[in-house]
This record gives sequence, C-alpha cells and structure tokens, in this order.
Amino acid sequence: MAQQFPFGQPLQTVQQTDRTPKHVFVLGVYASAVHARWVSPDGQELVQALAVASEPCNFWTGQGAAEIIGRITIPPQLGTLQPADAQFNGPSGIALDERILAPLGLTRDDAWLCDLVPHSCLNITQQKAIAEQYTPVAEQYGLPPATIPPGPDTDLADSKRRAEIISELHESEATTLILLGDQPIKWFLNKVGQPWKRLSEFKPYGRLHSIRLDRMKLNILPLVHPRQAAKLGLSSLEWFKIHDDWVNTTAAGLLK
Repeated sequence: MAQQFPFGQPLQTVQQTDRTPKHVFVLGVYASAVHARWVSPDGQELVQALAVASEPCNFWTGQGAAEIIGRITIPPQLGTLQPADAQFNGPSGIALDERILAPLGLTRDDAWLCDLVPHSCLNITQQKAIAEQYTPVAEQYGLPPATIPPGPDTDLADSKRRAEIISELHESEATTLILLGDQPIKWFLNKVGQPWKRLSEFKPYGRLHSIRLDRMKLNILPLVHPRQAAKLGLSSLEWFKIHDDWVNTTAAGLLK
C-alpha cells in the first residue's frame, strides 16, 4: 500500500523539475509538507498545523497552499481543512531564497535543489497530532490510516541514495555544492570520502572548499540550515548570528 497522509493524499517524491544546467547545487535534509488547520464542525481547532500532502517542489515557499488543501475531501462530520498559518507552509523555502541564495547573488533559476530524503517525514509533533486526533476517527469514518514515515535518526542517505544525488550533481553541471547544516555533511559529504562530519568543523564559517568527487571538481559551501538562518522554530541564536554576519560581510563576494 502506498504511504499516505491523513485524509488520504499519497506520499510523493519531491525532486528538481527544472533540469537545465545550474550554477549551484543545494543539498538539504528532507522534504517538507503542506500543512492544514483542522477545524471541527463547531469551529473548534483540532490541529493547528496537520501535514496533509507532499510539498509540490523542493523548498516550497507556501504558494498555492489553499488550492492544494481545497482538493482534499474529508467527511463533513469531521469539520474542515483550512490553510495553516503562513509560518507552517514554506518558511524554509522563503529562508533559502532570502537568507542563502539572495546574499550570494543567486535566485532559484541558478540553483538545483535536492534533499537527502526526497519525501516528507513526520516529526514528533505531527506523530502526536495524528495519534491523538486522526487515528481515533479514521477507522470509524472509513478513512485510510496515516502511514507517512517519521524522520530518520540515522542513515538519512544510504549508498543507493548517495549515488542518486551524485547522478543529479553530474546532471546539474553545478560547480558549487551548498550543504545546509550538519546532516548533509554527515550523511553525504563524509560518506563519499571527505573528512568533515559537521558544520562546526569548517572555520571560518561560510567559505569555499575545493574537493574532487566522482570525477567532478567542486567547491563546497557549508552553511546553516534555513531554519537556523531565519530563526525558525527551535533554532540556535548563536548560529543565526554567525550566519547573519556572513550575510552582511562575506556572501556577496564569494561566487564572483
């Protein structure tokens, strides 16, 4: 059975659609999701932000959330789905555009976007919301079980997935690989024979490092995840300040 979100939308693989050559290749962690506010028939908020569909593109910025959610049918006895607050749909994508690509003088047209895990995963908050609100009524109303996997703690990219990412790197023709946070460094860069395991090992922050990877000569640019770059949710103020200083003093001249 295909893996499904609450209310039945299938889990989709999210990958780069514009396959033309790019200046940079951006590697994140895992795809996000479209989040809906679930409201009971009497107007009570059941879930503030429930993951109900795969994001339509890598590092989605929230555009079209209402249309995506509007296509999802739920029994009227269970209320309605409405777009969640903007902070829950696309914040990492906006942060990528504004806090990473723009300071480098780039737009999305210049970037090939990729994730270690090319599909949505459920964090602990989503798992709890599903267990408490969705699962108890799913069987009663003949709804499919929610089977989206949790975010993995280990093995974010096995050898097969790393080979797929390397193939995309070749296809992109990018000469700079931007790594977003510890996980792409640990589960991709280190696993393909490079010595680094975490972002803090790169000093000073936000500089280019030359490597050879599968016959490619690349510059790697390790940066914080967009969550840190824009102080989203549970994030580190220290890393935000380090990145903010990079934005203001270093980024503009790096790729010239």
